[in-house]
Amino acid sequence: MINLDPIDKKILKILQEDGRITTKELAEKIHLSNTPVYERVKKLEKSGVIRNYKAEIDPEKIGKGTTIFIMASMNKHTKDVVDNFKKQLMSFPEVMEFYYISGNHDAMLKIMVDTMHEYKLFIEEKLSNVENIYQFQSIFAISGEQKTAFEF
Repeated sequence: MINLDPIDKKILKILQEDGRITTKELAEKIHLSNTPVYERVKKLEKSGVIRNYKAEIDPEKIGKGTTIFIMASMNKHTKDVVDNFKKQLMSFPEVMEFYYISGNHDAMLKIMVDTMHEYKLFIEEKLSNVENIYQFQSIFAISGEQKTAFEF
């Protein structure tokens, strides 16, 4: 774990809200000059605290407005089998997230589609053909909220 001082935390909070902010604007918001702010951001990037900068896309506007969580169980649990299982599932464009979990199921997927017909095709043509999957359960999200930033 990286130790973050209060200035680093302010920088991260601001960058989570606006990843396109300029160094100059960021420096003004935290009341420092450009050079130390630039160096701190580069240090946070180099250390891996900041992994990437991304655009936030509205799923409904691109035809992915239905979120479904799928709880899946596997036949085998060796490292190679789990790695292959994850790789195969993550290759499907509908699968947005994969979690290897404990409990009654072995994996949890978050998929996003537009219609029930797309979901049906995903189940019939993709998920049902994944090796080592022996059962799954789908949970349809009625609505949801997502934090877009970590709080410090």
